[in-house]
Amino acid sequence: MRILLLSHSFNSLTQRLHVELRERGHDVVVELDIHADVTRESVALHRPDLVIAPFLKRAIPDDVWRSVRCLVVHPGPPGDRGPAALDWAVLKGVAEWGVTVLQADGEFDAGPVWASRSFPMRRAAKSSIYRNEVTSCAVAAVLEAIDAIEAGGVTPQPMDAGDPRIRVRGPCLQADRTIDWQHDTTATVLRKIESADGVPGLVDSLFFQDVRLFDAHDAHGISGVPGTVIAQCEGALARATVDGAVWIGHVRRLAPRDLKLPAAKVFAAEAGHLPHRPGCGYVPIRYREHGEVGELAFSFYNGAMATGDCEALLKAYRAALARPTRVLFLTGGRDYWSNGIHLAEIEAADSAADESWRNINAIDDLARAIIETTDRLVISVIRGNAGAGGVFLSLAADEVWAGDQIILNPHYKDMGNLYGSEYWTYLLPRRAGAANATRITQCRLPMGVTEAHRLGIIDRVLSGAELETANLVKRGAAMAADEGLVARLADKQRRRDADEAEKPLQAYRDEELRRMRLNFYGFDPSYHVARFNFIHKVQKSRTPLTIANHRSRARLTSPLA
Repeated sequence: MRILLLSHSFNSLTQRLHVELRERGHDVVVELDIHADVTRESVALHRPDLVIAPFLKRAIPDDVWRSVRCLVVHPGPPGDRGPAALDWAVLKGVAEWGVTVLQADGEFDAGPVWASRSFPMRRAAKSSIYRNEVTSCAVAAVLEAIDAIEAGGVTPQPMDAGDPRIRVRGPCLQADRTIDWQHDTTATVLRKIESADGVPGLVDSLFFQDVRLFDAHDAHGISGVPGTVIAQCEGALARATVDGAVWIGHVRRLAPRDLKLPAAKVFAAEAGHLPHRPGCGYVPIRYREHGEVGELAFSFYNGAMATGDCEALLKAYRAALARPTRVLFLTGGRDYWSNGIHLAEIEAADSAADESWRNINAIDDLARAIIETTDRLVISVIRGNAGAGGVFLSLAADEVWAGDQIILNPHYKDMGNLYGSEYWTYLLPRRAGAANATRITQCRLPMGVTEAHRLGIIDRVLSGAELETANLVKRGAAMAADEGLVARLADKQRRRDADEAEKPLQAYRDEELRRMRLNFYGFDPSYHVARFNFIHKVQKSRTPLTIANHRSRARLTSPLA
């Protein structure tokens, strides 16, 4: 089928649908919902059999949905209507939620239903549930709807006006989730912050300054006068509730152009007077040992790794190497493995170029330490999405295992033609081949695990319970006990020596950083402009041609082309 994905942004769900539909042989293009006339033009250019709207903030024009079947993905169960479905579900602490694929008919979220899926809710941030449960269910429901449409003879089910499942709710406002620090329990505070995590953030105050709160966690074993800030840890601040405390990992001041940053960095002077309480619920980096299997787990907010994060992870990695294990897992977070350097902290620095340089060198140091480890097997376990330098960091390990639901963006160029480092010019060609390495880094498209496995970027695809730590440890223990491990490690050392003799790692790094220095300090400001637009969420004025193939084809066939 010819399918047009119409979306407010090329977000995680839209990317996942783009990957899954293309993998099934559909002709898929994307148009960002910039203006109704742009949508009309895209329909005229692509002539789609189907329009799918995974993420919209306004209605599809009447003349569009009347001329071509349009399916809307709503992050709520059948009958739920309103623009803040998931916000309300998290805020109210519902036990079960769902996703509905319905046909656009002129009334928001009220069209006939083609497919739906439900899932048990877990206690987590709205953004995490959207990225995981909502996305997986949405993909399944969209594929079911497409199968029904292709099969023919199936009609969507209308929702009668008297259906008891119908519930219409308006936006979830600040007043609906304002925290009462003198009366709200820890669980209530967490639900309120988690219901707003990602966008828009929960408005509150810290040290008499208005901020938006993000990245909240239960603070174990900490308490104090309700509402007071009582501790710090790894960039987070602990604030007391009536029955404990919560960690606030990130905040953003309400002033225009202020950035979302670690709370203890935003309030560095105030945090300096607070006690440091590690291991009380906010643990971005953690090491655990299971016999001959080590697990170095890390989870950085939104997958961004600042200079200090890279340095801390390198320190933890070296400590893990001092332990008597034979297999070492590097397990990223549920939401992200890594997205590379921390663009927000770079944007906030006195010199963005200098901080970019420090950050890329810090992540390079970590990648090199992994590449040079030859006395044990190192395995990257990607349980959440990965992008840019984060993808290439994973390739530094001997094997890469990945969940079947993830999306990879193994390219840098959308960030102002950034060249990239993390030794990708060494790591990627030896896995995917030189020709594929060029194609991967130039095409700027998201990649699913099926394609990544075909190209050799991923060695093993895992699903469901296979990604749980206990099952990973069982696999790791079997590898550690394998009689062939000694020979495998010896071969690993020989290959590393041979590669180093042919071309030293430092040479790859020098060549990459020579190009990166031009990105950071050179005459072309593209990287700095793209970073600013990304961090400040500047809306795109057009859809990038890399995902808008219908516009690329139109340019090629134009008599003026």
